[in-house]
Amino acid sequence: MELESILDFLDSKTILITGATGFLAKIFVEKILRVQPNVKRLYLLVRANDANSALQRFNKEAVAKDLFNILKEKHGANLQSFLSEKVTPVAGDITYENLGVQDSHLIEEMWGNIDVVVNVAATTNFDERYDIALALNTFGAKNVLNFAAKCVKIKLLLHVSTAYVSGEKPGLILETPYHLGQALNGTHGLDINTEKKIIEERLKELSNDETATDKSITLAMKDLGIERAKKFGWPNTYVFTKALGEMMLGHLKGNMPLVILRPTIITSTYKEPFPGWVEGIRTIDSLAVGYGKGQLSCFLGDPESVIDVIPADMVVNVMIASMAAHANHTSCEIIYHVGSSVSNPLQYKSLRTSGYRYFTKHPWINKDGTPVIVGEVKVLNSMASFHRYFSLRYLIPLQGLHVVNLAFCQAFNGTYTSLRKKINYVLRMVELYKPYLFSKSFYDDMNTEKLRHLVRENEAEADMFYFDPRVIEWDVYFEHTHVPGAVKHGDVDSVFYGYQSPRSKCSGDQLAEMIKSFCVEVEREISELESYSKPPKIDFVKTSKMARSIKKRSIMIGAKNVRSACILVIDSSLVCDEETLSDAVVGLRDEFKRTKKRFETYLEMWNEIVEKEKQQGEPKK
Repeated sequence: MELESILDFLDSKTILITGATGFLAKIFVEKILRVQPNVKRLYLLVRANDANSALQRFNKEAVAKDLFNILKEKHGANLQSFLSEKVTPVAGDITYENLGVQDSHLIEEMWGNIDVVVNVAATTNFDERYDIALALNTFGAKNVLNFAAKCVKIKLLLHVSTAYVSGEKPGLILETPYHLGQALNGTHGLDINTEKKIIEERLKELSNDETATDKSITLAMKDLGIERAKKFGWPNTYVFTKALGEMMLGHLKGNMPLVILRPTIITSTYKEPFPGWVEGIRTIDSLAVGYGKGQLSCFLGDPESVIDVIPADMVVNVMIASMAAHANHTSCEIIYHVGSSVSNPLQYKSLRTSGYRYFTKHPWINKDGTPVIVGEVKVLNSMASFHRYFSLRYLIPLQGLHVVNLAFCQAFNGTYTSLRKKINYVLRMVELYKPYLFSKSFYDDMNTEKLRHLVRENEAEADMFYFDPRVIEWDVYFEHTHVPGAVKHGDVDSVFYGYQSPRSKCSGDQLAEMIKSFCVEVEREISELESYSKPPKIDFVKTSKMARSIKKRSIMIGAKNVRSACILVIDSSLVCDEETLSDAVVGLRDEFKRTKKRFETYLEMWNEIVEKEKQQGEPKK
């Protein structure tokens, strides 16, 4: 294996990237545009209805992000001109033949010019519906390979998988491929087409069931995925279908040069384009943010065990370097583990320490404006200790509430049902993530180490395409880079307790107007509800009706705590309990006041953003 200049390789190349608006793909696109502006063209496959929608989605979900700030500063007013020359967002979907691209002229253009295909598109949801996961992660990979095979100048297919295709196997996991029909537990009968038929038959059964709802069908398909995964030795649908995707590519690739990247848990950027950029609340971030908000009552996992993480910019640098190293290597198939468990292991307890240090210095501001004081949380270092703790704290009280609910003629049915659903959800998530909370796997990165040595031979590019996790001081990185990045660049709406923003479905201006309307209308309806619930003339029917109206508005805006308070009012009205109803109405009023206060804070923040952008002459994002 030889490697000359990575920048020279990228010069004048045409690259197709699937899943282009995803977290990793956006960092990949930004890096190439920033370090090699002479790249010929990047075709970005985006799930959209048409080319214009694809362009709008790319601008909104990629260019508008802080991730592209350096490119914005570099090109200034010429940024859009540069992007239009170098980037072509393509409306498509990897679950269809020819990637769902409808424009025949565009397809011919792509087939005639593409040098490298990079497949990042996938569903990473551990609890995904089996039909969706198989279509995206397995047959989607096949469709990408078929498309790449039609590209006359194709030099390489790079497929991003996951290190966790190895399942729960302990010890050193080698960078070796999985072959078609190879089950982790040795079970015979693993056949991808058979899996597809099983899905089709199950969906047919569900469609013929008159009692089936969309929700029950979704749950049935999720359960089917877990069942089939565990049958062959994988812990969940995600890693099972990703493993099947790898098998499909290895079996069908022919002479196509194939690189499969298996990253571990991907965290925020280490250095470029700036430290700490992350999108959303990712796997381990939910633990850090939950702890900082004072919502984590216990920590499940072995504090001494190793958690394998790797910053996103290092993953992207391996992607780019491997492209340059293996292009045109006929019949090549190589696996790269991109992680840290062998070269620079991180223990779970280091995450706890870093979180404690950060949130002690920078406490989370609670819903009432007071800082959250963090402290030690109970450590549950085995599943047995978790089940004991969970039973005492949640399951036994739930059983007690069930008895009370029956004794009072379902008066607490809303509360009981809501709590039961939350408990079932937690138990399901714990079961899904258990293999990673107590992992005993270490991911050999010998191939990646060889690639590192090749990159270092070019001193001019070694600092540009860095991916050695041994340079990372984990406690410094998590305390000063990753946790602050997750707080700043993660889901800002998680700041508002009890609020789940529908902002993904509307613009900031639209959301602001929805909030204003919600506050005015609910204020009016609560006042009317209070008039119906005052003795001596309590109208339980009108009270229930009004509470249902408020509940509907709360669902639309995402104010889940107001919604929960409405359920208590409805339940009290149904059993005609004056005292309970009075308390429930007071609770609803109080919860609305708290929610309104949080919404007002949101509006103030939004107005500041609008004003700042007006001063800078930038459009609102």
